[in-house]
Amino acid sequence: MELIGILNYALFIGILAGIYALLSLGLNMQWGLAGLFNIGIVGFFAIGAYSFGIISGKVSNYHIGGWEMPMVLGAIGAMLIAAFFAWIIGKLCLRLRSDYLAIATIGLAETIRLVLKSETWLSGGPRGITGIPRPFSDLAYTESQMAFFALVVGLVFLTYLLLQRQLKAPWGRMMRAIRDNEISARSIGKEIEKKRLHAFILGCVLMALGGVLFAMFNRSITPEAMDPIHMTFLIWVMLILGGSGNNKGAILGALIVTTVWSVSEIITDQLPHEIAVQAKYARVFLVGLVLQLILRFRPEGLLPEFRLQANSK
Repeated sequence: MELIGILNYALFIGILAGIYALLSLGLNMQWGLAGLFNIGIVGFFAIGAYSFGIISGKVSNYHIGGWEMPMVLGAIGAMLIAAFFAWIIGKLCLRLRSDYLAIATIGLAETIRLVLKSETWLSGGPRGITGIPRPFSDLAYTESQMAFFALVVGLVFLTYLLLQRQLKAPWGRMMRAIRDNEISARSIGKEIEKKRLHAFILGCVLMALGGVLFAMFNRSITPEAMDPIHMTFLIWVMLILGGSGNNKGAILGALIVTTVWSVSEIITDQLPHEIAVQAKYARVFLVGLVLQLILRFRPEGLLPEFRLQANSK
């Protein structure tokens, strides 16, 4: 029984790490490749999760939707909705300086969080959306966890392969050129705003996919899950730790931070209640301290971005 419990917990951490890896890969497309400062990750995560619940969830008297559409159609619909919101934000802000994009994305994320929390007719309010379908739910618990873990790993691996192909293609080299020297890229006729918009939308779609998988995994979604500390701050730590501009680094950072965050929660839960409450805030402080140390001593991350060096004679 103890081995089964350890296996189930390992699968739980692995599934969360895979979901966070998709968010980290999405952020890497925006920041690591295009230099777009998005600090509203939780907003697009929420769009994906709630949209999937509305499209594919069960009929409910507490919120709109509940159309019980097939899960594949629900996931595609959620990603398209996220792409639409990303297109609007990108069109308005990508022509301006990066700090305007940061303000716009964090404003969008906070607006989405408040709307989902207060507009009961739309999202169920504090109750959230329940009855969300989950793949392999007809299996026994451990087998279901293993199958869902395989699904998440497969999606992360497929996403990684597709993104790597794009990075090695002319599109990826062009995006790096725009990020590193916008003036030079513009002088040779590159459509800066259009290409940045592509990268921004692609990253937001991956964040929405992470939200879809999270909603499937929990079979419900509530405003409490839209915590900026988990869905924005930790994702930035993952990417910076693993290595901005490197997809392998984005995945490695997600695995390390998720494992450390989850294991530390087990440790703090064993403490007396009064100390445990304070220890949970200390975890955030420690993650912030680790981030500062990384930025100070290894700003390129554990797996730095690979750059082709020109041969000089």
